[in-house]
Amino acid sequence: MNWGENRVSFQDERGLLVSLPAEWTDVLPPEPLVAIGRGRSPFRVDDLLQLAELIQQVERQSAKAGTADV
Repeated sequence: MNWGENRVSFQDERGLLVSLPAEWTDVLPPEPLVAIGRGRSPFRVDDLLQLAELIQQVERQSAKAGTADV
């Protein structure tokens, strides 16, 4: 562990020591949630974009009405 995280160290083509976060490599097993999901998502990108737009609309309306919380 280095800098508060697991790191992978190796020598590059010039012989210099390089260190990367272990999460950027395949040296660690995948997180359980990632492994179980196998890259699938229950949400479609278009649906998430629409949700983000709705949240922004509600926030704008709340700001106009002078309320801080939604």
